[in-house]
Amino acid sequence: MDEPEFEDAIATTSLLPGPASTQLAIYCAWRLRGAVGALVGGICFITPGLALIIARAAVFLEHHPPLWILGASAGAGAGVPAVALHAATQLLPQSRQRLDAERFALLRWTIYGVVGVIVAATIGQFVVLALLGCGVLEVVIRSPRGHSQHAGLVPLAVAKGAALGGVGALAWVSLKIGALSYGGGFVIIPLMQHDVVSTYHWMTASQFLNAVALGQITPGPLVQTIAVVGYAAGGVGFAVLAAALAFGPSFLFIIVGAPRFTALRVNRSVISFLRGAGPCVIGAIAGSSIVLGRSLTQPWQFALLLVALLWFFVLKRGVVPLLLLCGAVGVVLAMTGIAL
Repeated sequence: MDEPEFEDAIATTSLLPGPASTQLAIYCAWRLRGAVGALVGGICFITPGLALIIARAAVFLEHHPPLWILGASAGAGAGVPAVALHAATQLLPQSRQRLDAERFALLRWTIYGVVGVIVAATIGQFVVLALLGCGVLEVVIRSPRGHSQHAGLVPLAVAKGAALGGVGALAWVSLKIGALSYGGGFVIIPLMQHDVVSTYHWMTASQFLNAVALGQITPGPLVQTIAVVGYAAGGVGFAVLAAALAFGPSFLFIIVGAPRFTALRVNRSVISFLRGAGPCVIGAIAGSSIVLGRSLTQPWQFALLLVALLWFFVLKRGVVPLLLLCGAVGVVLAMTGIAL
């Protein structure tokens, strides 16, 4: 594979739903050995982080975890809303650069972003519908009159799975997370939290916040947080099943779609769709910080959140050191007897 092809692969996997880093690894393996190589390479890429996050989930979610574990999770969780907001702001410049001189393009870009924030912060279960709606609207607006440019879009049907229970419910949630996570893991946090906390009650809001923190400090994409959810729902077997179903769409997208990467990148409808869905994704990621912030319960956690915001937006430091620092502070406070 030469450098231009690799750069094209990076650009194209960023257009697909799901974790781009995982899809890029799967694509590189597909390029070397076809479908079998994609399966082997992808599994090898995913397995180390997955094993680590399941092991951490077993410690954090045991019935009576040690006090220092509770403190570490509460401390790290306090920094997660700031991580989400930081992720959104990191995406803004590139999204802004994609705007063209078309009339009202900037206005629509702003509206799509605001829609993402509002939907994610208030009715998170509908965030994917908001992303699809903004993307389709932009396609319609940019399509020449009398000509349909929608052939490049693949309609996505979102069925209601709340009636399912047990393994069926976990399978449904995992597939949604893997197939609909446009723009990065944080965009599906409101949807995931609604399903995990409010609909199926596998975790409390604070446990879910801790699960997101685990996903951040574990090597690999944030989507693997679904393994923590699976562990909470039914142990190691459910964790592995949830991860397999969440990562499954990424394998499918690459194995089936890789030969069409060039056509995808230049497809007029796809480009228009992303100009609508992209800013909505950024808004939804920012809105997820509000959702996560509402899970904080203690005054000292809000103080840590303020420190995290200063860490990112004033000191310009990285994510993992911040979460480790917050976790360490949580441990110290827990040992002093402060309420968690």
